[in-house]
Amino acid sequence: MATVTPLRTLAELGDLSGRVAVLTGGAGHIGRAMAEALAERDAVVCLVDRDAPALQSAADALRGATGATVHALPVDLEDEAQRVALPQRVRDLCGRADVLVNNAGFVGDSALQGWVAPFEQQSIATWRRALEVNLTAAFHLAQLFAPLLQEGGHGSIVNVGSIYGVVGPDMDLYEGTAMGNPAAYAISKGGLVQATRWLATVLGPHVRVNCISPGGVARGQAPAFVQKYEARTPLKRMGREEDFKGAIAFLASDLSAWVTGQNLMVDGGWTAW
Repeated sequence: MATVTPLRTLAELGDLSGRVAVLTGGAGHIGRAMAEALAERDAVVCLVDRDAPALQSAADALRGATGATVHALPVDLEDEAQRVALPQRVRDLCGRADVLVNNAGFVGDSALQGWVAPFEQQSIATWRRALEVNLTAAFHLAQLFAPLLQEGGHGSIVNVGSIYGVVGPDMDLYEGTAMGNPAAYAISKGGLVQATRWLATVLGPHVRVNCISPGGVARGQAPAFVQKYEARTPLKRMGREEDFKGAIAFLASDLSAWVTGQNLMVDGGWTAW
């Protein structure tokens, strides 16, 4: 009679105790929510961000809320040398790395020259900065962390894309606001989705690689924008930070042990039309 292997419980599959998660963009809204989910699953969390005071504040808050071991590692992801040094910093602190979350994103603001601007005025200099953070840094960190991720036997990379890496923008949404949809943001996120597939086939079977693509998240946007956005969304609301906790808990853990190369749309159904 064939031996039946007992099934692990959902709690066991989702358990990240003893594992180390490195999360870029750790001082941001979605980054904090994802870090909280990982800490609640008992991972050691290394938060990475360029804004050292905000990063330390996020680490202190997470430590206080969950009791988890949390490290704050200031890094400017536009600086290649700082990226190269990061895996050894993590190894020195934690001895291992099991999860890499490429969440940092170059989003700019309306004051940045050549960013939120008509197509003809979007600058190549800003384009290069956006691709460096959103795409090149994510690829580079995957390359740098791959040996560490392979060592523990549970390696998982989770990239954070965007709905605009999958579909084009509806510019009517932005009429009458100071908001926009820069080409470099969308195109770099599209590249990240494809990088996910490429890395999944190259790094398997030792490291899984998946992507989460968020839809629009409520940030106090202009009411006219929110009204139009929600009307175009099947679930009739914008996203909340907690909407991403389940997605990262799934993809970082053994709950998704046979899942790789996938792009999980967390968008209220925006891309289902």
